[in-house]
Amino acid sequence: MGYTKDLWTRPEKQPDGETKRVPNARWGKGKRWLACWLDPDEQERTKAFSTKTPATKYWQKMEGDRDRGEYVDPKAGKDLVSVLGKRWLGSVKVDPSTKIKYEQILRLHVEPEFGNRAVKSLRKPSEVQAWLTEKSEKYGDSTVMLCRLVLGGMLELAVVDGDLRKNPVRSRIVSTGKTPSEKVVVWSDSRMWGVIDAHPETIRAMPIVGATCGHREGELFAIAVEDIDEEREVIHVRRQLKRLGATWVYARPKNDTERVVPAAASTLRVLKNHMAMFKPQPVTLPWEREGGELRTHRLVFPHPETGRHFKPSLYDRFWDHALADAGVTTRTRRDGRHAMRHFYANLQLSGGTSINELAVYLGHHDPAFTLRVYGHLQQDSHERARKAVDQRFFKPRPVARHA
Repeated sequence: MGYTKDLWTRPEKQPDGETKRVPNARWGKGKRWLACWLDPDEQERTKAFSTKTPATKYWQKMEGDRDRGEYVDPKAGKDLVSVLGKRWLGSVKVDPSTKIKYEQILRLHVEPEFGNRAVKSLRKPSEVQAWLTEKSEKYGDSTVMLCRLVLGGMLELAVVDGDLRKNPVRSRIVSTGKTPSEKVVVWSDSRMWGVIDAHPETIRAMPIVGATCGHREGELFAIAVEDIDEEREVIHVRRQLKRLGATWVYARPKNDTERVVPAAASTLRVLKNHMAMFKPQPVTLPWEREGGELRTHRLVFPHPETGRHFKPSLYDRFWDHALADAGVTTRTRRDGRHAMRHFYANLQLSGGTSINELAVYLGHHDPAFTLRVYGHLQQDSHERARKAVDQRFFKPRPVARHA
């Protein structure tokens, strides 16, 4: 049980036998009243006050917080946010490329705003929201969302470590203000073929695979001979090419999920002809991280000039030239390489592939995400719904006879 101690007086027995409090050596020096309580580890803790009532209320509050499991050490949270950031960054378990992104957000956005402040001073959700709003006026949605994720993760660690009572980022008023995503617009067959045909013969098969198998760009660059299974008519998506700072590595596909994609006979024939004309090249890179285990794969689409692996910056000139030759004069975000993946999704949905199956083929973590992105492409879904009712429920049936 806590108590309030008077630091300016001491008990003294009087001649009449009564005990009274009399001034001691500290009389008039410093704060008079000391709040005393036991922390969750049953250790006595104290804090001095000038008057008695606040001291009493304080130890009562601290013991109440302790009993509710909400106790925060009064001396905690004095570390700077910059120190907390480094501690959090060392604690998160993510792939190296994601950690690089987190470090950049911490260095470029969190530390300039909050780095020199004590962790315990970050209590107001309104302050966090104002910061995110300011970021949204200067940067894209993905940057703002990462800012919220990084600061939220740091402050969550502070809560768990007992340096902060509540994480202000978790407040319902804190939002990234993310704008609704634009609906995917799919290229026409003629545009897709125009872009494919404008590629040099040495790599023309690559956009064909992208448009008919739905690989991401890094996965296209990393297709190896052993990934193509003609007997089962599938392509295994086992790795991607990923940049970690200045280093390129082989890594597992996004979401750490390998997958198997059905390959059309025509796609397999294109790949077979391509490998007969342009020999796959062995390329050795670290696995997953700089200094990781070296792995060698015979890449189906090496750079035609260097024989090394492709990089997005090296593919830019081929892609831009192909767009120009195909008559795409006004460039938008819709004309990026993801257009091949969108085209593939539309092909599958138009052919009756379900959203769940498409999610697997695209390597999405959740079919609900696939539905949000591509559900609007199911243009004949209403007609299929009508036919399902007509063909099943309203089919001819025996006429019931009643007595």
